[in-house]
Amino acid sequence: MSFTEHANQIFNQVISDYHLTDNIDTPIHNPYERDSIDYSLYLKCWMDTVQWHYEDIIRDPHINPTEALALKRRIDRSNQDRTDLVEEIDSYFRQLYSQVIPLPDARLNTESPAWAVDRLSILALKIYHMQEQVERKDVEAEHIAKCQAKLDVLLEQQKDLSLAIDQLLEDIEAGRKYMKVYRQMKMYNDPSTNPIFYKK
Repeated sequence: MSFTEHANQIFNQVISDYHLTDNIDTPIHNPYERDSIDYSLYLKCWMDTVQWHYEDIIRDPHINPTEALALKRRIDRSNQDRTDLVEEIDSYFRQLYSQVIPLPDARLNTESPAWAVDRLSILALKIYHMQEQVERKDVEAEHIAKCQAKLDVLLEQQKDLSLAIDQLLEDIEAGRKYMKVYRQMKMYNDPSTNPIFYKK
């Protein structure tokens, strides 16, 4: 089984587990060993799934402004946690391939493996929720047809992205590509670089 086949299985498991309650406050019950890549993949997709539903809720035009602000703070924290976890996953890949000596003509990829995996996790969520739309019984046939067309594209995108990630990992393992990790420098989270904080 390829890395992405395994990852997609975990992502589908997460989305199914979350929707047993479909509640943003449901505690996570990660079934994998804490220091394993599977644990990180499960946690990553859980964060993405919860945030997906944060984003739905905050778009309610009738949401209480105080509740909206509190939810916005949760989204901000979630974004930072998700970024931190992507960097942890990249650390796993760096360690995994630490003994590989890049070939003289090795090339650098546009993104690291973990950021591609981040997109794969979110794609699993798009597929799940578009499938929900296709299966709705309270809408016109036109809505279902439009959503089915979008679902077909998402499934093709998942297939292509999965293949691209597996090929990237194969290239890194063979020394044909090498990876570099740049830590995210989110200035708005740093009191020393966000003028709203340091000008007060």
